[in-house]
Amino acid sequence: MIFEEFKHLKQEHDKNNPFSNFYFYETGESFYVEPAFYTQLMGFKEQHKERFPEILKRMEEVVKSNKKVVFTANYETPLTEAEGYIYLEITDITDPLKIYAEDKSRGSDYGD
Repeated sequence: MIFEEFKHLKQEHDKNNPFSNFYFYETGESFYVEPAFYTQLMGFKEQHKERFPEILKRMEEVVKSNKKVVFTANYETPLTEAEGYIYLEITDITDPLKIYAEDKSRGSDYGD
């Protein structure tokens, strides 16, 4: 899959993690983006278009500081298995920026 937000980075295919995109910075740091994380990221892009560049910048800062990151939808059951990598969810990026998802779902109108 091509994720436009990361097309400026070197991408490799990891045969052990075929469903996640694997990226490298020229300085050697690397990260994976799982498909479900990317879907969540696109939700933030839609809801917070004006602040979306901050989210991408924060992701870059986190990767540069930690060197090896897996961006996952759920760190308890990640799709990607990579030794030596830290696992982060979308809220690990957005909450410190005070950018929150709007939960527009609501309970049923039907009572028992």
